[in-house]
Amino acid sequence: MLLIGVLDKVGTFGMIRYCLPIFPAASEYYAPVVITMALIGIFYGAFVALSQQDMKRLFAYSSMSHFGFIALGIFVFTTIGESGSVVYMVAHGLSTAALFLTAGFLMSRQGGSSLISDYSGVNKPAPVLAGFFLFAALSSLALPGLVSFVGEFMVLLGAFQKYMFVGALATLGIVITAAYVLRLYQRTMTGPTTPALAGMTDLRGREIAALMPIAALTLVLGLFPAPILNVINPAVGTLMTTIGVTDPPTTLNPGTTAEGTQE
Repeated sequence: MLLIGVLDKVGTFGMIRYCLPIFPAASEYYAPVVITMALIGIFYGAFVALSQQDMKRLFAYSSMSHFGFIALGIFVFTTIGESGSVVYMVAHGLSTAALFLTAGFLMSRQGGSSLISDYSGVNKPAPVLAGFFLFAALSSLALPGLVSFVGEFMVLLGAFQKYMFVGALATLGIVITAAYVLRLYQRTMTGPTTPALAGMTDLRGREIAALMPIAALTLVLGLFPAPILNVINPAVGTLMTTIGVTDPPTTLNPGTTAEGTQE
């Protein structure tokens, strides 16, 4: 959980902290290549996750898809995209930690098996576990109201601001994400209960205590993202100034009316 929740952000953090300021011209020159690779990562990770029969593998490939969004936000070189990628890193750490915790609690009740086929109808004997699993899954899906939505929306907005076609393609990746996330929940938590799980225990107090802070942060930062954005935005503004990149114009040119005529 530490690896997937924290340490895997070192690479993308290094891009923002070192790659862009030290090599601004090279970063901008190779941005189309990185954006292309990010789009490939979004779709490749999502499609492979969709085909997985193992929960751990599904989570791993879903992270690959999510990191495609993070890289996209970094290399579209817009203020909102850069800020969104940082928020997305925080959100990914929270949602992935919640997913692995709930999956770990579930697997510990089934002999450690991570095969999706070994689980069905968990919501009947363990409704609290199923509820937390759904919350974590929807966080990974970037449900509005959760912090992952803030990051993903900002990344896509930054992409649309600079490259409309890229933003449209990346948006399609969300549809595939919804498919594998909801399919996983439907296969494991709903339907007839597997006989081996009929007598399983629900989450214990200490397990709920481990999940509650993550769930609370995910919800609070999703509804009130200002505290984290107030920290991120000034740093991103300084970065954009350092590398000499400005946002594309989003308003009418001076002296031009809404009808497109010169005043």
